[in-house]
Amino acid sequence: MTASNRFANFILVVLLYSAAMSAQESSAARPAPVAASKIYLDVVVSSKSGPPVADLQQQDFTLLDNKSPRAFTSFQAFTGREAPIKVVLVIDAVNTGTERLGYERIQIDKFLRADGGHLAYPVALAVFTDKGISIAAELSSDGNALSDALDKQDIAIRAIGRSAGFYGAGERLHYSLAALHQLTASLAPQPGRKIVLWVSPGWPLLSGPRVELTSKQQQQIFSDVVSFSTQLRQAGITLYSVNPAGSTESILRASYYKDFLKGVSKPNQVAAGDLGLPVLAVQSGGLALELNNDLTALLQECISDAAPYYELSFDTASAERPDEYHQLEIKLAKPGFTARTRQGYYAQLLPKN
Repeated sequence: MTASNRFANFILVVLLYSAAMSAQESSAARPAPVAASKIYLDVVVSSKSGPPVADLQQQDFTLLDNKSPRAFTSFQAFTGREAPIKVVLVIDAVNTGTERLGYERIQIDKFLRADGGHLAYPVALAVFTDKGISIAAELSSDGNALSDALDKQDIAIRAIGRSAGFYGAGERLHYSLAALHQLTASLAPQPGRKIVLWVSPGWPLLSGPRVELTSKQQQQIFSDVVSFSTQLRQAGITLYSVNPAGSTESILRASYYKDFLKGVSKPNQVAAGDLGLPVLAVQSGGLALELNNDLTALLQECISDAAPYYELSFDTASAERPDEYHQLEIKLAKPGFTARTRQGYYAQLLPKN
């Protein structure tokens, strides 16, 4: 067996295990979705260099589903601090080095204590280790109290060495995908919009020209891509990837995820990189923030990006095949503005009457 095939087989084992965990957690957290259902989109509108824009009306928006206009079933605008937003800030101790974690805690402390500790939206703190996601502090708008709770948190780190699968990359990928499934399942039953700020350089993409996947492996990765896309959407989560490495990150590594941003519609199009943290973030309507040493400013940028926003909904149509990918695009009547939302969804077959 070649090295590339061994590499591909290891990826498959990781994804199969994560998918099994996903199915168990998803079924426990939410009822099975119906084939045709209403889809909600959280849309942020901004100018090229300005903050999110308020005061737009329904007639200013046109929704394209696979380039065809779709009618809205509801429209609502949310502005300011009254928006129904919950924020979860995840400290990633699996994909971040020990020395970087100390810097992260200082920067997160500054973020929480800014403006006298008065947070724009309720924030919960979560810590991701090889044992999974644990809540360090429950939702609170008191940044000072959250900072005090973080100071008391002892983040246990178990080194994932080179002896682990593919120099530790496979093991970190497994832990990361399982943790994202765990967090998504826990947030799904809660009402309102959820903003997840995942502070991490991201988990390994495990993709490259020498990685050869069989059709069975491609099908499994495609199933996981569909699962993550659907669960994040149904849970109302907008994901933000915030890289704390700053200028120490290589430009090549910081931009490599962009090769996987296009939505995949067939199993033979997939790569493991389609499950990368910044990829999932951008596809959910969030941001992937890189190459900035000011982590406090990056976190504040994410919060400032959350609102004003517009909640739109529409009814999905029957698909011609299972897991049929639909690209979404929002067009605006007013020039000079751009709209950002989820990039797509996977439609399912309607049951026969």
